[in-house]
Amino acid sequence: MNDRKICFITCVNDELQYEECLYYIGALDIPEGYQIDTIAIRNAASIFEGYNKAMASSNAKYKVYIHQDVLIVNKMFIHDILNIFSCPQVGLIGAVGARYIPENGVWWESKEIFGRVFDSHTGSMGLLAFKQPEDLMIEVAGVDGLVMITQYDVKWRDDILNGWHYYDLSQSMEFIAEGYLVVVPKCQSPWFVHDCGVVNIMNGFDQNRVLFLKHYKKAIIQNYNRFLNNLPQRIDDTQDDRIFLEYELALMRQELLRFN
Repeated sequence: MNDRKICFITCVNDELQYEECLYYIGALDIPEGYQIDTIAIRNAASIFEGYNKAMASSNAKYKVYIHQDVLIVNKMFIHDILNIFSCPQVGLIGAVGARYIPENGVWWESKEIFGRVFDSHTGSMGLLAFKQPEDLMIEVAGVDGLVMITQYDVKWRDDILNGWHYYDLSQSMEFIAEGYLVVVPKCQSPWFVHDCGVVNIMNGFDQNRVLFLKHYKKAIIQNYNRFLNNLPQRIDDTQDDRIFLEYELALMRQELLRFN
């Protein structure tokens, strides 16, 4: 494994979008002694298949799994991720993520979301500004798949999921199961522009959501328990806040029991 190499991996079906993505990758400041590489996977049957194929073909220690419609606007991006990865326990970095996954498996319905990105999922481009980590980074239970940056290779679970949804939460869970941290960095200005347009959730989203919940229900509850136990006790906390969170955990357990 080449620990001085960063590989940018993309599943491609729109050459114009990918060309612009590559332009921004080419404009990044590369630390002395490091090199970058790009891999485009075309005609993949699923994003799981595409990412596994690219992962196996690259000897780069650091891999950036990035959508073709994502532009990296932070020119010091490589410096920043190497700084975060200087902590060997960090396995996966995302732009936006949730401290816990709700019982329905939809991460953006979590009440604890961190990160910033320019995004057009509503049909127009705008700033998505969620909570900001107080320190260099914050540990999360799952990140959005617009960009997923790793320093270790972990198999994408094409044996339990298929298609183009829930690869991000599944991979987050796999990294956590391996003992690594999944994190979102602190950033004053967003590092990425995600020009996705209105997202299509009709192509297997709900099917993969159910499969995800069936396979990872124990991990979801464990992660929520850890989130609850690690909450700092603040002066303005009330007993009602704690009761609500514990009630939500009970509902989560009850809801996930449906997925056998």
